[in-house]
Amino acid sequence: MALHIGSIAPDFTQESTEGTIHFHQWLGNSWGILFSHPKDFTPVCTTELGMTARLKSEFDKRNVKVLGVSVDDVASHKRWLGDIEETQHVKMNFPILGDADRKVSKLYDMIHPEWNDTLTVRSVFVIDPNKKIRLIITYPASTGRNFQEILRAIDSLQLTDKYTVATPADWKPGEDVIIAPSVTDPKELKEKFPKGYKELKPYLRITPQPGK
Repeated sequence: MALHIGSIAPDFTQESTEGTIHFHQWLGNSWGILFSHPKDFTPVCTTELGMTARLKSEFDKRNVKVLGVSVDDVASHKRWLGDIEETQHVKMNFPILGDADRKVSKLYDMIHPEWNDTLTVRSVFVIDPNKKIRLIITYPASTGRNFQEILRAIDSLQLTDKYTVATPADWKPGEDVIIAPSVTDPKELKEKFPKGYKELKPYLRITPQPGK
């Protein structure tokens, strides 16, 4: 069954570089990122895992747990960690799932046979504390991910969950946001957006980011 935004993230139990992961239990009440890597000892993946480790404090600030997955086994991952730490000058600080049996890769449709029938593409799933998939991004193997964009998207998801707003193109935290079209009552508008708003069109109303 295809996974979509709003689907419940499939649960699984799998070994990792930090022991057995029971996925839903491991997530607990946190947000989560599950992201795949085509293969161990590959150059782009090495830089991505290093960057993820470097950004751990940013993920922690957002209550996000990060979990990598690659189709090689845990023993291979553990050998690879030394290369990552050496070349990226960072200590690895999150688990990577072994997936030699392709169980997780198949659950999350990370193998695209038109490209390669054994290796995963660069999939990213952002999962909320209710275990719902909130964002899906897929990159080809040759293109490294933009982790600042992943953080920005999480900031948007968490902000729009809390307030009745949406974020415009290229939005960054602290910038103006859009009032959701569902808010039409003048009293509600005043209560929810005490800083006021600018109406460019009836469906396009700009307001300072709430909570700032």
